Amino acid sequence: MSRNDKILCAVYAVVAVIALVATWWNNIAFFRTESTSIVDLFRSGYVNYGSSSLSNDLILLALAAFVFMIVEARRIGVPKVWIYLVLSAVVAVSVAFPLYLIRRQMVLARRRPPPLG
Repeated sequence: MSRNDKILCAVYAVVAVIALVATWWNNIAFFRTESTSIVDLFRSGYVNYGSSSLSNDLILLALAAFVFMIVEARRIGVPKVWIYLVLSAVVAVSVAFPLYLIRRQMVLARRRPPPLG
């Protein structure tokens, strides 16, 4: 992998770690203070127009990311793309998508011809 590939993967990794902390900090707080129901967690995303807008935005972005991951994984040969889809549902799409992008970058780097010289 080139230096640029490594930097890009590091940026994706930082985003994934920040996303993990940011989402699960709030998930745990919700489950400790408000409800232990996943249904209630999703309902909370629709308590007003602002949260509904953000929830719809995230859901539709996730849908576009899923389509991209599946199509791109087939095109370039990223194995086991289903793992990233499951991680999106179980952990968070903001964690799983950067992890997929790391794997994608590794596949692309491996397919690239070595530099001349």
